[in-house]
Amino acid sequence: MGFEQAGNCALDVSQPITPQVYRILREAIIQGRLQPGNRISESEIARSCDVSRQPVREAFIKLAGQGLLAVLPQRGTIVSRIDYRAVLDARFLREAIEADIVAILCRSPDPALIADLRHQLSLQRAAKEPTEFIALDERFHRTLAEGAGKGGAWRLIEGLKSQMDRVRFLSLGQFPVDKLIDQHRALVDRIEEGAPQPADAAIRTHLREILGDLPTVVGAHPTFFDLPDGEIPTPVNAPIQGGEDR
Repeated sequence: MGFEQAGNCALDVSQPITPQVYRILREAIIQGRLQPGNRISESEIARSCDVSRQPVREAFIKLAGQGLLAVLPQRGTIVSRIDYRAVLDARFLREAIEADIVAILCRSPDPALIADLRHQLSLQRAAKEPTEFIALDERFHRTLAEGAGKGGAWRLIEGLKSQMDRVRFLSLGQFPVDKLIDQHRALVDRIEEGAPQPADAAIRTHLREILGDLPTVVGAHPTFFDLPDGEIPTPVNAPIQGGEDR
């Protein structure tokens, strides 16, 4: 599939072009409209978006740095397979960062933040589609980071978790929305109580949820993944008690 079939290149010419091209391409890859092995070209995208090749080239460099694109000799630029190890590493790093964010929030629970998070929970319950929930989930975790004064850390997480996000979209068919919302609610409860250890356990259990689905997703889409030789994914999402299991 080419970019013209997978992407919607509607740009706002009053805003910087490179970030927009990057976002469009990233979403097309993460949501699976551009799949592993699909070939894309700077000239094709520049033509589709009616821009020069320079912003497209800059977007390619950033996407390659996140492991979403690969430049292959004699083959051009293709969408990379999902790096299984990168998924595990990103989950590990995200857990460490968000656990610290939750610890900060527990030190002095902010009633306005708690009210905002509970409103977001109601929006999550009203979501009609898993894709709508994913957008709300992103907003929820970003709000936690910004509430702790760590918006920059969230921007770092966004760059790290590209491979995780690809797995999430592949698992939409078995996405446990109700369970994830319950985990969000439990986390908000623990933050409101100012209970750091239970909150730590709640965020870690929540972020390990993806690991339980990983073997099923790999089995259903084996050609989408780059697995270490001989490695077979196994579930790693046992509940964490008291924040002690790290």
